[in-house]
Amino acid sequence: MIQTVSKQYNRNKIHPHKFALWVAIGSIIMMFVSITSAYVVRRASGNWYEFKLPDIFFLNTLVIVASSVTLQLSYNAFVKGREKMYKSMMLSTLVLGLAFVVLQYQGWVALDAMGATFTINPSSSFVYVISGMHAAHVLGGVAALIVALIHAFSLPYKPTQRRKDRFSLVVQYWHFVDVLWVYLIGFFMLQS
Repeated sequence: MIQTVSKQYNRNKIHPHKFALWVAIGSIIMMFVSITSAYVVRRASGNWYEFKLPDIFFLNTLVIVASSVTLQLSYNAFVKGREKMYKSMMLSTLVLGLAFVVLQYQGWVALDAMGATFTINPSSSFVYVISGMHAAHVLGGVAALIVALIHAFSLPYKPTQRRKDRFSLVVQYWHFVDVLWVYLIGFFMLQS
């Protein structure tokens, strides 16, 4: 009886890596909520430079949403035994993730070209800081994708529970940075 209860308890516990990821995601959410709240408070105090976000930021939104779709397709293919699709969709996600960071940089260049420099006004400074912090989190996801790709191409294809769990963590984090960007771009649109 005690052994059955112990097995039941172990089965219902959350995996420590998943718990750590969720704690990290919670912390990141709190950080972005606090900085977007500071944006709103600072904007209300006046001396605020109004500008329209360059269109490249909206293109960037499509890129990161597409990357979430390709990574989900990769995970589904991994689970269903479709090795080629699993690998190709993961590679596509990496390319899209890197494209997001490059487009983010080009967005900053476009901001600078329209006079919304990092130091001209707090309004533009906030955009650089918020989008830069997000880009840093995307780069963290890119690093996790690179590790997943190394596993995909160096280990024999075998969808074990451990590998599914590990890949699932990458997918969850990637979807999180995707949703976070959609929130941020929506936030900036509502503020302009």
